[in-house]
Amino acid sequence: MAAGEGGGRAPVCLCVLCGLPAAGKSSLGLTVLSTAAQLGWRATVVPYDDLIPGQAFHTRVEEEEDGAMHTEWKSHRQAVLQCIELFLKTPEVSAKLLSGRQINTAAWEQCVRVLRQPEAVDPSQADRAPLLFLLDDNFYYPSMRYEVFQLARKYSLGFCQVYLHCDVESCISRNQRRPEPVPTEVILEMVKRLEPPNPQKNSWETQSISLNTTDNLSKRDIQMVTELISSALRNPLSPVEDNAEQKEADRLKCATSVVHQADRACRRLISEAMRTARENQVSSEHMRCLASQLNESKATFLRSLREQLLQDSSFTQEEDLDVERVVKSAVDVFDREKTEILLKIINDPK
Repeated sequence: MAAGEGGGRAPVCLCVLCGLPAAGKSSLGLTVLSTAAQLGWRATVVPYDDLIPGQAFHTRVEEEEDGAMHTEWKSHRQAVLQCIELFLKTPEVSAKLLSGRQINTAAWEQCVRVLRQPEAVDPSQADRAPLLFLLDDNFYYPSMRYEVFQLARKYSLGFCQVYLHCDVESCISRNQRRPEPVPTEVILEMVKRLEPPNPQKNSWETQSISLNTTDNLSKRDIQMVTELISSALRNPLSPVEDNAEQKEADRLKCATSVVHQADRACRRLISEAMRTARENQVSSEHMRCLASQLNESKATFLRSLREQLLQDSSFTQEEDLDVERVVKSAVDVFDREKTEILLKIINDPK
């Protein structure tokens, strides 16, 4: 029975697998599929890399320079969730109806085929068997994961998260052995942006576990994931919104918007500083040093700004906030740091 048709439907869980590229998400997904089959669950992996067109991933690297690119990227991600929602409502829906949803329809059809005709489930019990979606993506921002949580809450589904923690060197090494590796600079940039699940900060991330995947997964690791999913299936979310939680979500949304705009403003300031340094005939070696120091300062500044905004209880809905004023005030701080770094290089380039 489709989601939203009352208490008679089978339990459903959306499980987010998040972490750096090559952290082991796909391998974990395949292992969990095998375990799910033994338990009589209908399960599938939802691989964002296969579902979202390749060009969308290429524009992602440059998204902060152009808000339109950011919007396009987000719409692709939302299309994946829309497909899941459509399947929950109408499992027999044809992939042809999804052609306008910005995903690879053949890849999506492959995802849901195993749910419609699960080999490991008794045909007479198929409609009652628990349904599991394993969402395989980096999900490096909480806002990305929160969208999945919202979908689960809308339809009273189970929701949980598995964060795969793997050291950067291992990820890069594994990635380089792939047929189509992700550029190393993309992985390094993602390290700076990655915000693992934090139940202490985000109450909606309570159903989360972290696995160290630098080495091979153990039987205990798989058992922990299975127990987490089982718990989520038994304890679906309530569609009733909690006011405190909504304020938390609004704060997250606003913080993301402010940091995004601050990042763009900081990039412009860095470009101005580099131009000033060239006009002062700073050597190429010190130009590289200047760029490195400015970018490091920017990264630290943005992390600090985001943490500060999320901890500010008065920071609420974007409509009630003068975002431009908040961004300007914050960027003024970085502007002073930029000036100090620039003058030090120009006046004492030793």
